[in-house]
Amino acid sequence: MSKFVITKRSDGEFQFNLKAGNGENILSSEGYSSKAACQNGIDSVRNNARQDERFDRKTNAGGKFYFNLKAANGQIIGTSQQYTTEASRDGGIESVKKNAPDAEVDDQSAA
Repeated sequence: MSKFVITKRSDGEFQFNLKAGNGENILSSEGYSSKAACQNGIDSVRNNARQDERFDRKTNAGGKFYFNLKAANGQIIGTSQQYTTEASRDGGIESVKKNAPDAEVDDQSAA
């Protein structure tokens, strides 16, 4: 079962990772100053994940493929891992579309 995992960074910021059922990270957030802001980021991913136009397909300087998920205002709300092929990247996008809307939240920030 897929889930959003909330963690607290060493600098005190909160972040989430969307993990597929196999435990693989498929989307990571930026840092948030509060847990409430992090939860809002998760809600934004859920709301935007089914809209293909919100996915910005990219290639880095090293030739690896990745994507950003953007909110309606254009702000990046999550970034994927790096993929070796476009097909793998596109599979990651489909995984976010499928898993994000109903993923549970696992808050590990207090641990």
